[in-house]
Amino acid sequence: MIFDGIVLAGGRSTRLDGVAKATLEFEGTTLLSRTVAALAGAERVVVVGDPADAPRGVTVTREDPPFGGPAAAIAAGLAALGPGAEHVVVLACDMPHADRVVAALLRTDGTDAVLAVDADGRMQYLAARYRTAVLRESLARHGGSLHGLPARLLLDGLATTTTVVGDGSTRDIDTWEDAAHFGISHPNTSPEEPS
Repeated sequence: MIFDGIVLAGGRSTRLDGVAKATLEFEGTTLLSRTVAALAGAERVVVVGDPADAPRGVTVTREDPPFGGPAAAIAAGLAALGPGAEHVVVLACDMPHADRVVAALLRTDGTDAVLAVDADGRMQYLAARYRTAVLRESLARHGGSLHGLPARLLLDGLATTTTVVGDGSTRDIDTWEDAAHFGISHPNTSPEEPS
């Protein structure tokens, strides 16, 4: 399957004391690098955000205004891609096991969209594969009102398939407690201090 990738890496990380999720390290590499690596089969990858150190070979863009939310970020990513592949995989940058998610999304037959679903049945709107043209149409239907629009509303009117990914594949990092689950500590914590 020929596809492009969009990585969302432009949130405020409020519950992580403003530490950018993209910079957190897991198993020796940043979450941003891991997410981009999960999209290794993509024709092109766009990172939406303001990463300090974007991996080589990706395009970096930003939604306008910054911190406009996931729908605005997806729109910015599509604009940076221009005419592209028939499919686009959209991923948040805070899932350490994004590679498992991408594998499941690519092997699942779908119509307009394929969403990852965790073992508890929660749909992951920022772990999805879309038909690019249909996603563009969905964004256009919302016109200039993308700021603050949740990604789930982009699915209105789309034929959607889900794929259960399991094994904690979609477990993400929103808080330091989440980070601790993956053995990630606050960057300002010295090894002698309890986390």
